[in-house]
Amino acid sequence: MSVVNKAYFSGGCFWCTEAIYKRLNGVLDVKPGYCGGNIQNPTYEEVCTGKTGHAETVVITYDTSIIDFQSLLKVFFDTHDPTTLNRQGNDVGTHYRSIVFYSNLIEKEMILNYIEFLEGSSLFKDKIVTEVIKFNKFFKAENSALL
Repeated sequence: MSVVNKAYFSGGCFWCTEAIYKRLNGVLDVKPGYCGGNIQNPTYEEVCTGKTGHAETVVITYDTSIIDFQSLLKVFFDTHDPTTLNRQGNDVGTHYRSIVFYSNLIEKEMILNYIEFLEGSSLFKDKIVTEVIKFNKFFKAENSALL
């Protein structure tokens, strides 16, 4: 039976992350935006200051009969560096930090178990700094000349 679900990942620039997930079979939609901050309806300009606490995030809408959360999680960790604090490549700032937002305790356990697995492997030489945060609110990125 087909069930539609959502996942929320912050792994640097949301355009780069969006492009990766749009290519996956079973992903129905990907939208860029912001999560994890302390103001309502932040703008791109506000988020870029680092003062709102938000991270550039994508919300992924997916069909669970085709792709599961664990597969999306694997792609997340395979496509960015979860060991760099507040940066991805040349993109630097708290809004580029690595976060997985969980919607329920099953997702939280899956995320923590996967991070534990990765830390026990030789895939990364440095400690994983990805935050694991309960999902609260997603703010869709506005249309802006800067976007």
